[in-house]
Amino acid sequence: MENDRRPHVTIIVWACTTLCLVSYTAAFSHGASLSACTDMIPRHLRAQLHSSNNNYVTVHTNMSFFFPGDKVPVTVRSTRDFMGFLLQARKVSNDEITGMFIFIPPGSKLLTCFEDGDTVTHSDKSLKRNLSFVWKAPAQPIGDIKFFISVVQSYFVYWAKIESAIVAQRGQN
Repeated sequence: MENDRRPHVTIIVWACTTLCLVSYTAAFSHGASLSACTDMIPRHLRAQLHSSNNNYVTVHTNMSFFFPGDKVPVTVRSTRDFMGFLLQARKVSNDEITGMFIFIPPGSKLLTCFEDGDTVTHSDKSLKRNLSFVWKAPAQPIGDIKFFISVVQSYFVYWAKIESAIVAQRGQN
């Protein structure tokens, strides 16, 4: 009797494991999960973090300061193709995510980590290199900010929290 059950149990365990892994993998091809909001680290199995100092991606803005309510263009430039990303603006004073993205490129989607549109991630696994966004500062003063991006080159290789230069806020009380 026990020998009759063994093949069935093995098949059920194999099927459950396969379905879990397929759904887990498919989820990341459509963007980062909410579990990455705080630390910006992808939750891929056996993914390998690379040093932020040795990356091929830069985050730029053509503005060195902004006023409350301003729209700030943000450009991500890369010397190599990558598949996935997570982009946020964070307050320098306490590392809180702030503001909202009001323009995102194709192959991207908005993610709500704490407030609507405060984060952008990929919506497909097409290869990306140069991306342009527009971020809108909150109407109230928030202090200086930096933009941070985590980039996934492949399922197993990523860089976390690559940062821009500080963008200073003007017009604070």
